[in-house]
Amino acid sequence: MQVESVKIYRITLPFQGRFAISLREGRSSTRIVVEVSADQGRVKGYGEAVPIEFVTGETPETVTKDVRSYVSAGSFPHPLTDVFQIWDFIEQRPRGKEHNAALCAIEMALLDALGKEQRRSVLGYLPQQWATPCIHYGAPITLGDRGRIEQLCNMIKGIGMRHLRIKMGSDFDQNKTALETVWEVFGPDCEKRADPNGVWDFELAMRHLPLLAKYQVKIVEEPMPRTRAGFPELAEAARAMGLTLMACESAPTLQEVKTIIDEGQYGMFNVKLCRSGGFHRTLQIIDHLRKKKIPFQIGCTLGEAGLLSAAGRALGLVCSDAITYDGSYDRFLLKENIIEEDISFGPGGKAGPLGGYGLGVTVNSEKLSRLSDFSDFVSLERAYL
Repeated sequence: MQVESVKIYRITLPFQGRFAISLREGRSSTRIVVEVSADQGRVKGYGEAVPIEFVTGETPETVTKDVRSYVSAGSFPHPLTDVFQIWDFIEQRPRGKEHNAALCAIEMALLDALGKEQRRSVLGYLPQQWATPCIHYGAPITLGDRGRIEQLCNMIKGIGMRHLRIKMGSDFDQNKTALETVWEVFGPDCEKRADPNGVWDFELAMRHLPLLAKYQVKIVEEPMPRTRAGFPELAEAARAMGLTLMACESAPTLQEVKTIIDEGQYGMFNVKLCRSGGFHRTLQIIDHLRKKKIPFQIGCTLGEAGLLSAAGRALGLVCSDAITYDGSYDRFLLKENIIEEDISFGPGGKAGPLGGYGLGVTVNSEKLSRLSDFSDFVSLERAYL
């Protein structure tokens, strides 16, 4: 297969409603979609990246620049015949978190194209030791007043989902109301994670610990920056109350994961495909956590559309040992998608492999063009002259 060109789209997709987390609030999200075209357009592969500036420093503009730069690099798998060419290409790229979204989109597009050419699912290129026929996703509860949270809880309970990720902010009373409301709807019949996205300080975090324990929250995700004064004391107090602290935003690369493990204060990690640079680098992180016998979950980035949902599904299906899974929220989150299929999870959050080759989804080219407010084109024939 001869890769001849790469097109880069910037697309903003509107949400069904307002979604709020502690660090941002919005009604849409912007992503970069990469289209790889091979053999005179006979084969096309697609990848998606949702850059999060406050986590990796990336923006749609930096991702576009990185994709163009990496596609033009001499090591880019211009003739592509084997998946190891993709892994080798990713290995040669910089290790910093500032390029991870771009690498995720490129790698995904190449894997999608190769799978279509070889009539294989992306799953067939991933390690199978921990493969499973299905996974069960958890559900997020965003920031809001009692009425909004009660509405979300009833919807989630009606679907039959029992793993909840409760977003929290810096308002103690609002967080208390959220936990009370979740308890009123579910009682003890659910697994609860609290996610403040690092906005607490030491005093506020310590104030929350008894409240979290009272409502049987088991996991607290990135409560405060680990470099902030008091974090070791918070970690010790949380352990004493039976709470597990989970690293998230502070752990986008393998090196940062290793550093956090050595510090010994986090007992779990939230691993995200886009944030960590795609399948190859994310699976390196997961393999390291397995060797260290440290639990992890498969997470997602707010605003992921069909391509990242499909890729996240594949990652989850080769990680039966993950504690829980987030993702495939397309139908519940987006007003409009860029793929033809609805690959949202089913009752109970259950989801299995997608049919078809590559990522297993079909990009709607009309929507891709219509929803794009910017595009860039790289001809590999010109790049390799």
